[in-house]
Amino acid sequence: MASVVIDELRRALGDAVSLDAGVRDAARIDASGWRTDSAPDAVVHAASVADVQAVLRIASASGTPVVTRGAGTGLAGGANGCRGQIVLDTTRMDRVLEVDQANELAVVEPGVINDDLNRALAPHGLWYSPDPASKAISTIGGNIATGAGGLLCAKYGVTREAVLGLVVVLADGSLLRTGHRTVKGVTGYDLTALLTGSEGTLGVIVEATLRLRPAPRHEPVTIAAAYPDVESAAAGAAAVVRAHLRPAMLELLEPGGLRRIRSFLGDEALAGTPLAAGAAPPDAAFLLAQSDGPAAPAEAAEVAAALAGAGGGVAMAADAAEGERLLAIRRSFHGALAASGEVLIEDVSVPRSQLPAMFREIARIGEAHGLEIPTVAHAGDGNLHPNFVYTGDEVPERVWAAADELFRAAVALGGTLTGEHGVGVLKRRWLRDELGDGQHELQRRIKAAFDPAGILNPAVMFEPVA
Repeated sequence: MASVVIDELRRALGDAVSLDAGVRDAARIDASGWRTDSAPDAVVHAASVADVQAVLRIASASGTPVVTRGAGTGLAGGANGCRGQIVLDTTRMDRVLEVDQANELAVVEPGVINDDLNRALAPHGLWYSPDPASKAISTIGGNIATGAGGLLCAKYGVTREAVLGLVVVLADGSLLRTGHRTVKGVTGYDLTALLTGSEGTLGVIVEATLRLRPAPRHEPVTIAAAYPDVESAAAGAAAVVRAHLRPAMLELLEPGGLRRIRSFLGDEALAGTPLAAGAAPPDAAFLLAQSDGPAAPAEAAEVAAALAGAGGGVAMAADAAEGERLLAIRRSFHGALAASGEVLIEDVSVPRSQLPAMFREIARIGEAHGLEIPTVAHAGDGNLHPNFVYTGDEVPERVWAAADELFRAAVALGGTLTGEHGVGVLKRRWLRDELGDGQHELQRRIKAAFDPAGILNPAVMFEPVA
């Protein structure tokens, strides 16, 4: 990047522009563990819409690439800057601008943390339902940019279903408002949905209008069901779907992942739960289901019957606290893996009826490549997270070879490369295979319409044109 660009940024934004080596180096990596081969030239800590517009006007005039970044919790290498780029950090834009109780919506800046939003909503009796695993530290803007999911998606939907409207700064620094504040709205093309999940390639989100729900008023009921193997557990999840039941959560823990959790947390943390050592066969797989709302006890009983009918050994949590303890164990999965090495966290989705088949494919691929692939699944919506644990700075080639087979297997089963993490850099090589040539080219043309010079997150989603 030319020094004149740095000078312009400093004149426009002053101390918001950081050239500190440590700050720039931190912007090379995200929670996937993937890092670029060099640091960005500058990190700009935007605190207002005007700051974002100033950055993009300077970048547009000079042809400088801009990578927008939130909390860095992404899992696809989608917000990692490198040499010649500006990283635009929006975490200082962290205000809840409005809570509208009558219309059950909130207006927020992109740097608001998920859990902080729900703490602000609690006095109003309202709740924002998207709940990615990183909700304690991830930002709303990042969640919208990646189309984030979470444990509650099977019942409440992904982030896209909770976004009513956006304010976005385009590549030239102009401001675009999309969407509405109404429950219904079908005027023109749905640009809000298009921008949700666009991974910073079409514009920079600076404000979001979010759909809220009444806060939960009834204690949830949690169920644990043990199965002799992961394929049987996947069949148990399919049995719940066939029974037309929609628990708020339906999570699957396979034996390899559970062994790592036990090692990570220790026996005491699992004592007294159905997941404790000795409470079930050592190689058991588990389904954790949770029903909520006023009909939770009745629905939970039906879920338990479906799980037992599929061969599961079913145990009901004694109360909500015990249920939360079980879910906290489930949420420790990725921490347990990270404690034993570097982790490539993958994300595929298949039709829910194909979960048993996908687990068979994961086992086959792991055996073929001599790899253990610990996997956790949002079984209620068919979203699986196969993980590869390795040592060293680079992902080994046999891991990428196994991942390649895994992605192709998911697509062959009628599924998709990513259910909630996004394409980023790490999955762009497979994008055309899933989309096909026609849709792939159309998406490139949409990108060009929003960003003619190609300065917005240029390495993400699409392979560079030769």
